[in-house]
Amino acid sequence: MPNVIVAFSKQENGRNIRNILVKNGFRVVAVCTSGSQILAAAEELEQGIVVGGGKFHDMVYGEVCRLLPEEFSMLVVAQAGMMGEDTPQNAVFLPMPLKVHELISTLEMMVMAQERRRRRRRRMPRSRSREDMEVIGRAKEMLMERNHMTEDEAHRYIQKCSMSNGSSLVETAEMIISLIA
Repeated sequence: MPNVIVAFSKQENGRNIRNILVKNGFRVVAVCTSGSQILAAAEELEQGIVVGGGKFHDMVYGEVCRLLPEEFSMLVVAQAGMMGEDTPQNAVFLPMPLKVHELISTLEMMVMAQERRRRRRRRMPRSRSREDMEVIGRAKEMLMERNHMTEDEAHRYIQKCSMSNGSSLVETAEMIISLIA
């Protein structure tokens, strides 16, 4: 279950929503009353969902959504008129008056969508910078020269060391370069 930050300008509303969410199995990590508190709490976490109102004393939901880290989305509980044409992509609206089953089912849907995005990103191959490729290439050249390996053997050796050490290919290549040089 991802982290949930509850944020309403009235602290009593925040506590009530937190109690509902906790009772339904969600992990609420913070209850905030301002946009700056939301952003500070989100910076401490890798991912999550903000459940909050549309207005805070220092920001409105649109500003909060734009400033949230990429791995966050926001469930805005507000009057239907709050939704504008420039609604941020990471915002989902739930109109007032709030029904508990709608809140829970919408939040569950957002959790599943966030999990799908996370899995999709994890499956995408990471692209390496030219500098990283040069470091790996230099380490392979050193192994080929010193240990009389083919390029494939040198690459497999770096991969094997990387996996057994739990480090990246680049970190392993840098280690090999420092040991051989």
